[in-house]
Amino acid sequence: MKRSTTALLSLGTVTAVVTGGVLLLGTGGGAGASGAAARDGLPPATATVVRTDLVQSKTVDGRLDFAQRRVVKAAVEGTVTVAAPVGETVPRGQALYELNDKPVSLLYGPVPMFREMKAGDRGSDVLQLERNLRDLGYGAGLYVDTEYGKDTEAAVKQWQKYLNRETTGRVGKGDVVFQPGEVKVVSADATLADQVGPDTPVLTIASTKPVVRADLDQTDGALTARGTKVEVALPSGKTVKGKVARTVRPDEDGSEAGTPEGITVEVVLDGGPGAASGEDPKATASVTFVSEAREGVLAVPVEAVVALRGENGGYGLQIVRGSSSSMIRVETGMTADGRIEVSGAELREGMRVGVAKP
Repeated sequence: MKRSTTALLSLGTVTAVVTGGVLLLGTGGGAGASGAAARDGLPPATATVVRTDLVQSKTVDGRLDFAQRRVVKAAVEGTVTVAAPVGETVPRGQALYELNDKPVSLLYGPVPMFREMKAGDRGSDVLQLERNLRDLGYGAGLYVDTEYGKDTEAAVKQWQKYLNRETTGRVGKGDVVFQPGEVKVVSADATLADQVGPDTPVLTIASTKPVVRADLDQTDGALTARGTKVEVALPSGKTVKGKVARTVRPDEDGSEAGTPEGITVEVVLDGGPGAASGEDPKATASVTFVSEAREGVLAVPVEAVVALRGENGGYGLQIVRGSSSSMIRVETGMTADGRIEVSGAELREGMRVGVAKP
């Protein structure tokens, strides 16, 4: 003998009876129900099934900055004779600052300046030095390779003469700073006439790419993933898109205390260096993180979904057609802003579904 299971569930004034896997609609006498609603088995209110985009997001305050903030330290002892111009963009070949009245030049490359380079040396640092000499216009007769030869020495002497340095043909540790590309001076850590020594901070630099830094809670770990999409409302009111590039340590963020209880993320803005042009760097930006998005899905108010109890369980919607209604089974998906994604063979855009009385 087949077992019959019966369960009751209610939606507003409607009572659904699930018996033997078959769902039947009846009426309930909930408080405030009208006599017509009770007699007809209709819900107290309805909503429309819509096709829309659902987005789960979180909005926090952010602050404008530039990517890859880092400190430049002196490699040798000396006196700062030209202070770093804060806010200036420094390209290849220009001085980041001057020490003992001699420029400390910015050159491009991933290998840091870790030794004096001279004739007879070999290595990747020699190769990137030669590339810079060539790109600065001192490459006539220079063969770009990993060997510091006579041609390299001659090119270095030409460059040193232009810089008003002693033409030694050697490049000392304190003569250049290698960085991946042009940089923006964020702050001066040493000022005019300051005495500096090896490992003394002289200035803080960053790339020219604008970013927004924002603080998230530890529970927002999913939003810190590299590539997470972000929408930023800049202080001027302009909205730009971006994505999470990395998390930032407190010392990189430029704050003294940092946020040990949270996570600071660095958001790269679409549009390159001009994305935040003219914006007030001291004003607050609004940063919206998108953790999940579903495009073009059918959705209803969350309160329209009914839990079906019994052997099969699952979820249903009460479909209202004129003066009658019926219950259909649906699958549910993500929720956002009070709506829930629903799907089912019998479900169509534009249908009316029952909801509790507002």
